[in-house]
Amino acid sequence: MKCSVVGLGSMGLGMAKSLLWAGLQTTGYDLDPAALKAFEELGGRAAMSPGEAAEGAAVLVIAVVNAQQTESVLFETGGGALSLSAGSVVLSCATMAPAEARGLAARLEALGILFLDAPVSGGPVKAADGALTIMASGSPAAFERARPCLEAMGETIYELGETPGAGSAMKVVNQLLAGVHIAAASEALTFGKRMGLDVDTVYEVITGAAGNSWMFENRMPHVLAGDYAPKSAVDIFVKDLGIVSDIARSERFPVPVASAALQMFLMTSAAGMGKDDDSSVARLYAQIAGLDLPQPAPTPDLSDDDATVRRDNVA
Repeated sequence: MKCSVVGLGSMGLGMAKSLLWAGLQTTGYDLDPAALKAFEELGGRAAMSPGEAAEGAAVLVIAVVNAQQTESVLFETGGGALSLSAGSVVLSCATMAPAEARGLAARLEALGILFLDAPVSGGPVKAADGALTIMASGSPAAFERARPCLEAMGETIYELGETPGAGSAMKVVNQLLAGVHIAAASEALTFGKRMGLDVDTVYEVITGAAGNSWMFENRMPHVLAGDYAPKSAVDIFVKDLGIVSDIARSERFPVPVASAALQMFLMTSAAGMGKDDDSSVARLYAQIAGLDLPQPAPTPDLSDDDATVRRDNVA
């Protein structure tokens, strides 16, 4: 069985790795040559376009940012839709509005291609371990065809019905909570700092107390290390909480807590941290309050001979 992955970012590369480890023939494509090289080093076959990646694939996994990129991967010149054979499956993993997932499904079904609305959760570590939570909806035939890929990538697979859009709706609920929890965790940690508490101690106590959350436990170590290299970027939650806001408005449903969290991510992005790790919301709080958060450990000075020896030994 051949699976292909388009989008070899922090999530997609891990998903592709899981497919390879499960023994599935896997082809990958990404705009970034470095991502393609990393994928080849794992044993995968690199393609030069989405269309090439899709050729002969039973399942095409699309792990990009949003509905617009998913549509581009499938339907623009060199896209994957025309390279897929009838009965193959597209696994759409991007966070998007349910209506967008239904629209993509209809266009593919007109070509005889099956569609699974299959957003994922768990982060890059779980993606690489084949331990994602997959929230999927689509036809029984699509689930049956895609089962080996789903089981390779996911530890928990929720089958949420036969109608595309249900998977995306569930992911939107998840992202509402995830964004709120990151913003709240950032606020809580820096609030403790303002009151004179040691932030490492705050982390230790809260992770053992009722106020803990998965996001507090997962993201606040980035703040404690002063490491804001993006595992998941601030702008991802600008997008995802923006989707929450748009859907809530169309449904005439109030989301005041999610809206407040969206404003914190927007402010963090506007302050120049949009491409940094989403825990950078804590940095924004610190800037507003005039607080000093931990700084990253200094990198070794490689200018002297001793440092050069250490570098060569590592290599």
